[in-house]
Amino acid sequence: MFKDAEAFSGFSVDDINKAKQFYGETLGLKLDEQPGMGFGFSFPNGHTVFVYSKPDHQPATFTVLNFPVENIDMAIDELTNKGVEIIQYSNPNMPQDEKGVMRGRAANMGPDIAWFSDPAGNILAVLQEK
Repeated sequence: MFKDAEAFSGFSVDDINKAKQFYGETLGLKLDEQPGMGFGFSFPNGHTVFVYSKPDHQPATFTVLNFPVENIDMAIDELTNKGVEIIQYSNPNMPQDEKGVMRGRAANMGPDIAWFSDPAGNILAVLQEK
């Protein structure tokens, strides 16, 4: 039934203007504003995301968006230089180094990954698979 649907994902924020600034200026994404509704952005692989304002927004407790990168250390440096804080979890099953990276590739546990949040508290990640 849905195999040919052009599906997209979306999530809420509590302040649409702060979100626009974060996703557009801090992360450098090209935003497609949809007045009265929110904004969206697309990626070269065709995936799209829609961000909308919700007065009783509750941040997701899981990663809502993953950004694959060529070099996770460079990506983290760029994020932190723009004022983004990397989340340090205290989970012994996901040990992170001093930069906040869980070095999964070296431990045969998946990609290297680090988490951060948008101004609304939604969890995002950068990850390096190769």
